[in-house]
Amino acid sequence: MSIESAPGSEVATATPEQPRESQTDVVLNGIKEMITTGDLTAGARLPVEKDLAARLGVSRGSLREGVRALCIMGVLETRQGDGTYVTSLDSSLLLAPMSFMVDLQSSEHRADVHAVRRILETESAGRAAILIDDATLGRAQEILDEVEPLVDSGEHEAFVEADIHFHSVIARSSGNPTLAALIEALASRTARARVWMGLHSEGQVARAHREHRAIWQALSHHDPDRARLQMAYHLLTVEDFVHSHPTAPVD
Repeated sequence: MSIESAPGSEVATATPEQPRESQTDVVLNGIKEMITTGDLTAGARLPVEKDLAARLGVSRGSLREGVRALCIMGVLETRQGDGTYVTSLDSSLLLAPMSFMVDLQSSEHRADVHAVRRILETESAGRAAILIDDATLGRAQEILDEVEPLVDSGEHEAFVEADIHFHSVIARSSGNPTLAALIEALASRTARARVWMGLHSEGQVARAHREHRAIWQALSHHDPDRARLQMAYHLLTVEDFVHSHPTAPVD
């Protein structure tokens, strides 16, 4: 037998209780709102602790916890004896904590990090081919010339350091600081895999150097399609190696 409610009556339904926002989250969201609305700008000094805690409706202890978290995120910086300031909010600062996320990736997700790097760098190469100037092309050429003696020297770590520098020049030439910051964060965290690859894959360093030369040629001809293809091919080599060598280090 079904039970029907009387006309005009309302059937009460249980609703799950919404989780209460922590005091630290109140601070994070409150300061974020102050920045996004323009109350605080890059380089601005935060109000004194007592006033800011009152404005956000939190204890001074909770305020300090939130400020510490925002300092770790690169949003705020504390200057000894001078108070707390909003940073420049530069992409490289705000995306720096991403390296921590990469460090925490388990072995089965190592190749995922390299795949993301390949996708981002492929697009940055295409953009750089359009925007790169002669001076930057010259600097990229210098890096390749300087690394030539390292190809057969067995100095894999020095080669990978130059590799990171070469890719960084391209990323910064993409005209997109956020894209460049993402790429640099990932490139530095995947360096160990490339060193390990150089040690355990015969001829890999020479191949990588030839591929760098091919990327440079595409950039020098301002050919975005070829630059994307050459970069994608170059990074697929590393990605495939990590897939087939799951014990290879990623950092």
